[in-house]
Amino acid sequence: MTSKIFIEDLKIFGYHGVLPEETILGTYYILNVEVHADLWKAVGTDDLADTINYAEINDIIHQEMKINSKLMEHVAGRILKNIKLKFPQVKFLKIKITKTNPPMKGEMKGVSIEIENEF
Repeated sequence: MTSKIFIEDLKIFGYHGVLPEETILGTYYILNVEVHADLWKAVGTDDLADTINYAEINDIIHQEMKINSKLMEHVAGRILKNIKLKFPQVKFLKIKITKTNPPMKGEMKGVSIEIENEF
């Protein structure tokens, strides 16, 4: 059985980007993460050890967002890798990162990348 955990619209300030002002001024990023795994055992046991602790996923996201990178793809890849290392039972991961207020012409909510991997 496959179950899903979603972390939705997590807002974190970061300093990612190619342009020098992006690494100095920073901006907010909105992150969405989807995790697939078999969580059926936790349904019966009510034991945190039998599921994936989404608070620990949140910690991984925050830790990786502190590391400045030029590309959001690089940040997303590190997050995915570290979630899988911490929780080997994960079968699928998807992450979407949106940079709010990117330094480009035009009014927009942001620019996003989305990366997913099936294990």
